[in-house]
Amino acid sequence: MDGALDKKYQRLQDDLRAMGSVLVAFSAGVDSTLLLKVASDVLGDRVLGVTGVSDSLPEEEKNEAGDLARWMGARHRYIDTEEIHNAQYMENNPRRCYHCRNELYTQMKQVVQQEGAAFICEGSIVDDVDDFRPGMMAIREHEVRSPLKDAGFTKADVRTLSEHLSLPNADKPSLACLSSRFPYGDHITVEALNQVGQAEAFIRTLGIKVFRVRHHKNLARIEVDPHDLPTIIDHHDDIVSHLKTLGYTYITLDLEGYRTGAMNEVLKKRESATAGALLSIQQMDSN
Repeated sequence: MDGALDKKYQRLQDDLRAMGSVLVAFSAGVDSTLLLKVASDVLGDRVLGVTGVSDSLPEEEKNEAGDLARWMGARHRYIDTEEIHNAQYMENNPRRCYHCRNELYTQMKQVVQQEGAAFICEGSIVDDVDDFRPGMMAIREHEVRSPLKDAGFTKADVRTLSEHLSLPNADKPSLACLSSRFPYGDHITVEALNQVGQAEAFIRTLGIKVFRVRHHKNLARIEVDPHDLPTIIDHHDDIVSHLKTLGYTYITLDLEGYRTGAMNEVLKKRESATAGALLSIQQMDSN
């Protein structure tokens, strides 16, 4: 671990120590795992990892959160969140993540009162600042702390320190809730969330770790890393058969492959089109 990262690590420990007691929003992702680990090392029993559970959380992630917390000896609790009963969340507009985070932090504030904790913390990093993340608004509104971001951690820093601390998920791919598999504007239902979750669970049995099943009503669009394409091709009959039993009519393979934030691509195109239209109007006005 180089000197620059060591300074960030020291800053992270100092900041957490100064907080005294915290709840950590724990998704079992690499960022929140590192945060919970360091917080537990520094504050001991004055830390509680909290995992929000709803139909948008893959069952595997729920189980992994409990396993990781036990592995690191951290206190941990599951809480039920009700975002799927929020019509604004289920209509799936670009602010969907705000409603999810708002619900999570609202529920966590009740746990704060029960625990007598001083702060709620979450695992954002500096890489997240420039991405489209409506959940950041909920973080500000609920005065949630982001210790990794405040200490200057990048994703590369998180993985390096996680490996240094021997965390079992140091190389875990970035994950997102099942609702992120739906194009903005497509209404989300519990049935469709379960459909996506079961489709991804099946593909995971093939040994593929980095992938998404994007839900386009009766069409499933599978994104995988290029090196996993042969596995998909080899098992295409099984994949088609299983996903059709789940209710999909068409099963397709995205030749562009897996990429994070794929569902944000349409937003960028809309912004580009809007900017182009405004420029054309300005040019017409100037003529």
